[in-house]
Amino acid sequence: MNKKYTIKDIAQMAGVSKGTVDRVLHKRGKVSEDALKKINEVLDVIDYQPNLIARNLKNNKVYRIYILLPDPKIDPFWEPCIKGIEEARQEYRAYNFSIETFFFNPEEKKSFLKIHDTILEKSPDAVLLPPLFQKETLEVITKYEESNIIMNTFNNQVQSDFVSGFVGQDLYKSGRVAAKLMESITSNGKIAIVHIDESLKNASHLQEKERGFRNYFGEKEKQDYSIVTLKLKSPNVEVNFENFLGENPDLSGIFVSTSKAYQIAKIIAESNNEKIALIGYDLIDNNVNYLNQGVIDFLIHQNQKKQAYLGVTSIIEFFLFEKQIPKTILLSIDIANSENAAYYIG
Repeated sequence: MNKKYTIKDIAQMAGVSKGTVDRVLHKRGKVSEDALKKINEVLDVIDYQPNLIARNLKNNKVYRIYILLPDPKIDPFWEPCIKGIEEARQEYRAYNFSIETFFFNPEEKKSFLKIHDTILEKSPDAVLLPPLFQKETLEVITKYEESNIIMNTFNNQVQSDFVSGFVGQDLYKSGRVAAKLMESITSNGKIAIVHIDESLKNASHLQEKERGFRNYFGEKEKQDYSIVTLKLKSPNVEVNFENFLGENPDLSGIFVSTSKAYQIAKIIAESNNEKIALIGYDLIDNNVNYLNQGVIDFLIHQNQKKQAYLGVTSIIEFFLFEKQIPKTILLSIDIANSENAAYYIG
């Protein structure tokens, strides 16, 4: 039952030459229909499993995987992704893979597009990226498709048949989770959904979070809340939010859709307004500091390290084991507060 069959064994059992078996197993060259049928019948009987790892090492091809990442120096949310990418690199370092990371400015669409031009010139085998800019991502997807470059995404989705897979959270449901949390710590009043430094019109991930948040409250029979959307841009975040606070004395809660809840927390802390509930995303240092101080009530942990790791390894396993890239890998929606945040960081 545990016999390891060689090409010679298969050839003798099928009554064909070793060369014919080799062409079938390695999918190269032409084989007659009769010979193909005989070989496949033998393969079915012996339950033949090709040694894909050995095959890939033997062909000496180096698969090049390029990763586009927003610069963590500009937005620290992306810092854990580097660790996830490195973890994948170390895990598969014995095999023929070249993994490179390219950084772009998350606040500039031109920077995003320029990096894509550079990558297209290098013609990698696969690309992994977070489609931060919806419209621009759809533009470059066409170019990758024309160049037959595999494309995988993480953190937020883009609707395209050419994208092989997505790793991240269900952002609509994460918005609903945030709404449920908000309901548990407020009783009524005005709630602000705050988007910081991103164009809502061109950011589907923010739209999905807001849609989930609003729909949760919209389904309530008794509506004791009013919900408004506030879009803030640097360098005027502080001034504009302070003005908003002054104009809305009945504000009871704030939902920040990005990792920049700390900017709002700083203003709330300085105003000594303890009655405003605050929920945001991601366990970056500044957010955790305000979480521990009690200014931020909850943070939704998106586990960006794991997102990047799974995005890379699903591509590697496609090349190494011919394993299909999962169309969608959804991660759990983790809720962090001052009592359990250290667990997720560790």
